[in-house]
Amino acid sequence: MQVLCQAFVLGLLVFGARCLVLELQLTILPGGRKRKADDYGRPDDSGYPEDEQMNTSPSHSPNAYNRPTHSQSRIKRQRNNVSGRPLPLSRLLETVDVNALKSILQVMCDRHPELTAEVSSLVPRPTVSSALSTLNNYEASVRSAFPYGGNSTGDYAYNRVRPALMQLLDALSDYTPHFLPPNEAQASTSLTFLDEATNIIHRLPTWDNPVHNHSKNMAYEEIAKAWVLVVQEAAKRGAGIGLHTGGWDTKLGKHVEQSEGRMQAALTQMRQSVGWMGDSGNGQRRIGGLGFNMHSTGVQVPVRSW
Repeated sequence: MQVLCQAFVLGLLVFGARCLVLELQLTILPGGRKRKADDYGRPDDSGYPEDEQMNTSPSHSPNAYNRPTHSQSRIKRQRNNVSGRPLPLSRLLETVDVNALKSILQVMCDRHPELTAEVSSLVPRPTVSSALSTLNNYEASVRSAFPYGGNSTGDYAYNRVRPALMQLLDALSDYTPHFLPPNEAQASTSLTFLDEATNIIHRLPTWDNPVHNHSKNMAYEEIAKAWVLVVQEAAKRGAGIGLHTGGWDTKLGKHVEQSEGRMQAALTQMRQSVGWMGDSGNGQRRIGGLGFNMHSTGVQVPVRSW
């Protein structure tokens, strides 16, 4: 009887131990976290209770829903790597205005003279239209510099206008050689620019103080030399007849009048190259150097000129 009692007690102890082990297995989650009271039947982030997700398939295990995908991991890494950085050069140049960009290029060429030739080769060649547009902007600055009221040709007005006036004259002295031979091969292009540039000089103010008019007089002298050079080169290429038929001799004559004779040297060269002597008493017009006498009536007959 005593042996039976001992066996019965031992069986109860084994049964109790097994129950304790089973309870521990049920109360401890697979990740080592103890299951809390609200873990039973509580929906997780996917909206389903965890009890319903416990499945023998690995894809339905609780860790599968909590495991981040590859794209989520990549986004998380990118967000963690966000930091300040400077703009690339292409974006940086988008915010720079034209004047600031010109200053930057000029500073670079001044610091590194070897870049000057390369930058010059990349910049588009100025046309007559673009050059005149720039000069007109300088001229507009001169007009806007005049004071309101008072004597517009006096010393006070001159002092106000002088900085803008010097900028215009400096630009004119730089652009004019660009359109002269041998840098410019087309005489018509050179003459077109000179015609408009001379008009700009005509519109320059004339001051009461003769000393202040020195820069305008020098501008007339330089533009007259430019006319002489273009006319000479055109005559050498046999384009003398084109100077006359294009009306350039007439335009130059008007410029001489407006300049009050200060461009007479250019008109003299034009007459020598074209041979325009005006109407003679017998109704003839002679184009010297070309071997033609042009009569008002009859057939034009070439006559050799000695």
